[in-house]
Amino acid sequence: MAQNDPQWGKRNNQGPPDLDELFRRFNRKFSELLGRRPANSSGNNNGGGSPIRSIPGGAWLVPGILAAIWLASGFYIVDASSKGIVLRFGKYQETTDPGPRWHLPWPIETKEVVNVSAVHTAEIGYRGEAKSSKIIEESLMLTDDLNIIDIQFAVQYLLVDPKAVLFENRAYEADSKDLVRQAAETATRQVVGKHKMDYVLNEGRTEIAEQSAKLMQTILDRYKSGIKISRVNMQNAQPPEQVQQAFDDANKANQDKERQINEGQAYANDILPKAEGTAARLKAEANGYQQRVIAAAEGDASRFKQILTEYQKAPGVTRERLYLDMMQQVLSNTSKVLVDQKGTGNLLYLPLDKLMHTPDANSPSLIEAPQRQPEAVPTPEPTRPRDVFRSRERDGR
Repeated sequence: MAQNDPQWGKRNNQGPPDLDELFRRFNRKFSELLGRRPANSSGNNNGGGSPIRSIPGGAWLVPGILAAIWLASGFYIVDASSKGIVLRFGKYQETTDPGPRWHLPWPIETKEVVNVSAVHTAEIGYRGEAKSSKIIEESLMLTDDLNIIDIQFAVQYLLVDPKAVLFENRAYEADSKDLVRQAAETATRQVVGKHKMDYVLNEGRTEIAEQSAKLMQTILDRYKSGIKISRVNMQNAQPPEQVQQAFDDANKANQDKERQINEGQAYANDILPKAEGTAARLKAEANGYQQRVIAAAEGDASRFKQILTEYQKAPGVTRERLYLDMMQQVLSNTSKVLVDQKGTGNLLYLPLDKLMHTPDANSPSLIEAPQRQPEAVPTPEPTRPRDVFRSRERDGR
């Protein structure tokens, strides 16, 4: 029945129209879309039927086109950095690799594409800028010495197992950031609680980050999250604002202590080589003196043995020679005055006042007396050394 039939509006109380009428109306609309002339509403179409039915197999043309469009909707492309997950009625079916893929269209199967190469970042203790938007309940942590510190850090991670990411855990945020934040906060609190505050705030930041990353990965692997921790970056670590001034004073004192230690170490490094050099020089001089004294003693002993041999052969001559050598040695180191008188022998005079006085380097050791006649100076007879030696020998006998 045509839409402009006078009886069309009067059939509302007789139930819905039949299926043939619905198909005829749909075919008419479809023919208008294809540019064909619609059938006469009065039924003068020379065939008494739809134009689609006049085509062989025309009754299946529209369902076939719709089926083709439905099947074509199952094609999808997976990027090189991603992996696809196919779900059949919501249940995991398979994991697809990068490239063009196809699955049964909705509502039978659906797909999820997960980027497994992108590095995701989760902030703990702040959002955005570390200094502008702090999350106090995440950043405040307790150390081993019962001090509270404020820590902000960022965790970089990868989604390496799409199946585990989608099915093994329940994440409320995109890219499972909430799971990473929970694991990071738990791991960092455990690591910080094992160290002193000074160590965490100063030299232990790198080690704290490494230990926290390892513990995070252990926690995430335990829950089969499919997440791999790439790196932990410590953004800021400081005491709470209420004690910041006192902590700065303590840091200045520690810096002064370190500076003094460094200065002392530098002074030690400068003075120790000099002291070691001086000690080595003194040891060398002592060794030289030792060798010199030993050599002199050995020489004296050898000379004494030679003199003893000669003394045994000629005692008198040897004693006289020893006496002369001794007098020569004594007189050579003593100040002397030589008085020369005409017609008399030389008089050797040893002034006692000059014995305690050391002559200058420029003054001669031999001083000539002025050319004048001495007053009543007795002239003793010259005495030969041999006579003196013989008289001593007689006295000894």
